[in-house]
Amino acid sequence: MWKGRIKEGDGRVSTESGVLAEARYGYSTRFESEAGTNPEELIAAAHASCFAMALAGQLEAVKLTAQSLNVMATVTLDKGEAGWTVTEIHLDVAAKIPGVQADKFVTAANNAKAGCPISRLLGAAAKITMTARLT
Repeated sequence: MWKGRIKEGDGRVSTESGVLAEARYGYSTRFESEAGTNPEELIAAAHASCFAMALAGQLEAVKLTAQSLNVMATVTLDKGEAGWTVTEIHLDVAAKIPGVQADKFVTAANNAKAGCPISRLLGAAAKITMTARLT
């Protein structure tokens, strides 16, 4: 739901699951430092969580299980001639996987990046980069 003008207005977003319930978003939460969320943060969270699940699936396919997968997605929003556009998403992956060989991990991470449904969705419009390391 949104009320008001772009800079002074107020938005609230909820999810069917209830995980988000009337979470505040607006100009000040997007471009200034006011508490609340924004569309880019929600996209980053969706991408990070989708990628983590896709990587877990790729590892399982080669009989490996991650002890932990920490994924952070950073969304870059640039203003161009057409207006504000998400131009890049960077995935920073730190994984703890007992017994994994580095090349198998890199292959699994690249496959997850290519196969994650959110990567496929966003990759049509933005450049997706990744740093993946074992901890």
